[in-house]
Amino acid sequence: MACLIGLVLAVSPLAGHPASTELTAAARAFLDSLDPAQRQRVTYPLADAERENWHYVPRDRNGLRLKDLTPGQRDRAIALLHAGLSERGRAQAEAIMSLEQVLFEIEGRSHRDAGLYTVTLFGEPSEQASWGWRVEGHHLSVNFTLVGGHAIATTPSFFGANPAEVRSGPRQGLRALGELEDLGRELVRALTPAQQQRAILPIKVPSDILTTNQRRITLSAPEGLAASAMNAAQRKVLEQIVRAYVFRHRPDVAQQDLERITAAGWETVHFAWVGGLEPGVGHYYRVQGRTFLIEYDNTQNNANHVHAVWRDAERDFGRDLLREHYERDPHGADAAATPRAAPGAGPSASVLAPK
Repeated sequence: MACLIGLVLAVSPLAGHPASTELTAAARAFLDSLDPAQRQRVTYPLADAERENWHYVPRDRNGLRLKDLTPGQRDRAIALLHAGLSERGRAQAEAIMSLEQVLFEIEGRSHRDAGLYTVTLFGEPSEQASWGWRVEGHHLSVNFTLVGGHAIATTPSFFGANPAEVRSGPRQGLRALGELEDLGRELVRALTPAQQQRAILPIKVPSDILTTNQRRITLSAPEGLAASAMNAAQRKVLEQIVRAYVFRHRPDVAQQDLERITAAGWETVHFAWVGGLEPGVGHYYRVQGRTFLIEYDNTQNNANHVHAVWRDAERDFGRDLLREHYERDPHGADAAATPRAAPGAGPSASVLAPK
């Protein structure tokens, strides 16, 4: 399994090309390496409900598993993942995938296998049409939607880690997502007692992120402390937290996402914390702006099991981008690909503030 994980660092995305060109080239190279039966298994229409059928737990997934690919095909699948991530994101993805071997050594269960990470494509990769892709497995869900060759959505974006810190064995000390925990704790500790009274919610720590794998979210009124009530140093840490999530994706796309957050107004971004302030004690935090939500939870397995997600209430799965694109060009080549609601998804699920 080490050879699978090694590929995550061994293959780098092409340099110096626009994001749509690079992502399309990576997807085409992967598709071209497959036989007809494999292409049929890996490809769904853009409008298919499968595109929003995402999760972060071990389970059977539609698409092609890394372990069912040849070494050359696997290289190209990893190259597609790399084309969507930054150096930080690639390192985190590598560490997350490698933890499957750590869990296998602890538990001996067959589903702890990095070869089970799965690639799925939606639509036909093209620099002009709209299409998408997903690389997903235990504690990793990377979702990209490309719209008309000019806009890209990157959420839902889920990274998790179990164990959050490897506490024994040859990889002792590894913290795949340690930065996310450390920044959250740095901010809550930097607050004054009066600020902490507003930021720390006096409730039970949730056992998971509250949005779980909901396909749609809406944002309720934010709780906690607003950035407008923070000093410059505190606000800097808050922005570092947001950047840590946004910039796990490729920098050119991440910068556009950050500019959108900035345009919506940092003063309205809220930070809330639940649980203990010391390492090893269960805790949860959320950062909410006008359009986005970040959730971080570390409560399971004696507070050594992280779930961390970045959601966009408007652009998850590229929904608003696709809608706007089809309104501008209803007769375009990909106009028939307007996403339909997933069976059983029901109305948009609210992002409830912790209760």
